Amino acid sequence: MALSVRFVGLVIMLAALVAAVASFFYNKAQEVDQAARVAMQVDTRLRDQLGVLEGVRALYQSDNAASGFAVRSYLAALQPRARAPGMQGIGIAIAMRRATPAAAEDRLRENYGQAIRVWPATDQPIGFPIVLIEPDDPLNHVALGYDMYSEPVRRAAMRRAWQTGRPAASGIVELVQERKARSKQAGFLIYVPVYAEPTRPAVFATARGARPIEAFVYAPFRIDNLMTAVLGSQLDQVAGIEMLAGEGPAATRVFRRGRIGWDAHEQRIQVADRQWVMRISYGRFIDRIGRPLAILLFGAALSLLAMQLHRLQQRRLAAFQTLTEERERHAEARELMIGEMAHRMKNAFARIGALARITARESDDLDDFQRRFDGRMRALSDAKQMLVTGMVESVDLGRIIRRELEISGWPETRSNAPVLSGPEVRLDDEGAQAIALAVHELVTNSVKYGALAGQGTLAIGWRRDAGDVALDWSESGLPETPQFDGESFGTRFIRALIERQLGGSWDRRAGDHSLSIAIRWPAAAD
Repeated sequence: MALSVRFVGLVIMLAALVAAVASFFYNKAQEVDQAARVAMQVDTRLRDQLGVLEGVRALYQSDNAASGFAVRSYLAALQPRARAPGMQGIGIAIAMRRATPAAAEDRLRENYGQAIRVWPATDQPIGFPIVLIEPDDPLNHVALGYDMYSEPVRRAAMRRAWQTGRPAASGIVELVQERKARSKQAGFLIYVPVYAEPTRPAVFATARGARPIEAFVYAPFRIDNLMTAVLGSQLDQVAGIEMLAGEGPAATRVFRRGRIGWDAHEQRIQVADRQWVMRISYGRFIDRIGRPLAILLFGAALSLLAMQLHRLQQRRLAAFQTLTEERERHAEARELMIGEMAHRMKNAFARIGALARITARESDDLDDFQRRFDGRMRALSDAKQMLVTGMVESVDLGRIIRRELEISGWPETRSNAPVLSGPEVRLDDEGAQAIALAVHELVTNSVKYGALAGQGTLAIGWRRDAGDVALDWSESGLPETPQFDGESFGTRFIRALIERQLGGSWDRRAGDHSLSIAIRWPAAAD
């Protein structure tokens, strides 16, 4: 009996030891999960703030005169400090050629009603002085006129944004606003480029291998304010937290509060195009060690009860692990869904806005605009509906062409219908919408002036050719030989769709009472 009791006691002691070890690692896992949630808060807030910058850029690109009153009205309605606090402000810096600050100073006078000089003097061939920053409080007002391109750290980030077309974060700098601040803070800036548009007169800067640029939309951040705005009272619930700009031993510490212990948890934070590191210490050494030790001692004193406690502990651990995994899966799925929805909505709004601007330029009056815009929107909608209705990620090129001809009154069942030939060619969402718009324009032109007007024949053929898709549009037997005195808005619209959106080419030629158009673009991967 004694041996049995000792054996059972030994087994229970081992079980208690296992439970103690499991409790230790469970507590550690809880801290890791808490640290990940804190990091996700910062990541999410930075993404929200980038979204605000992208919105200001879109407003500016729609009309560069919007850099003053319209941007201020937009930000007043959006209230970014209330919805996504942490930014010191949102500003616009326009391109300036060396020693020619007049345009920038005129913009400053227009925006703020006072004479503000561009500063400082610099040896750079170009500059980007700040002509607007909101809100216009005393800290931000001191930055007006400052040429950010004159300072190397800011200049490096601006060049990255210029080259890549994506938001870029600067290294750690002392913001110009610190000149008026009571307590100094480390800071950084995020830049979003605004490229020059050929249809809009503006001063722009050029560089080898980069698109001409006319301005940057940017946001300055004071790091202490950013962390306090994002985390708030959570800063008081941790033993220590610090933020490092970069990774590895060379990373610069830009924020620290409390004491960082040996058990600190590291999390990666994405700041535009740079990675920062957040280290969080919860200071729960007693919690980690004390609970397992209590389990072990309790198991030694009351072996039977210790066994039962061990079983309960294991069940609780399994339940919490299951719950944690389920929450992580739901969070990942939700984040992916929200990101995809935001991406698609942004693309859709951008495409509709561009379509409206192009249609407005070529329309004679409101009725003409409505007719043209309705047709193009219908072509876009049909292409999208084909994808949604079939619950597929691609649609056949032939189906798009047949649908457009059918709506225009030329179904395949008609005796003198156009001759169509070609294999199955699948187009993705972007390709389907671009081709639908291009075919709509071609059909519309043919109904007005070409074979579909009643005299002549139309043949449309497509094929795969060396990794490209080739589409041939041929009209013959026309009453007159087409004359090209230049490119209309519709023609330029088709060219932009093919060359810019699809990365392809097109060729239009007139023969004796005939018209031929050849379009090529890279085939999407199957």
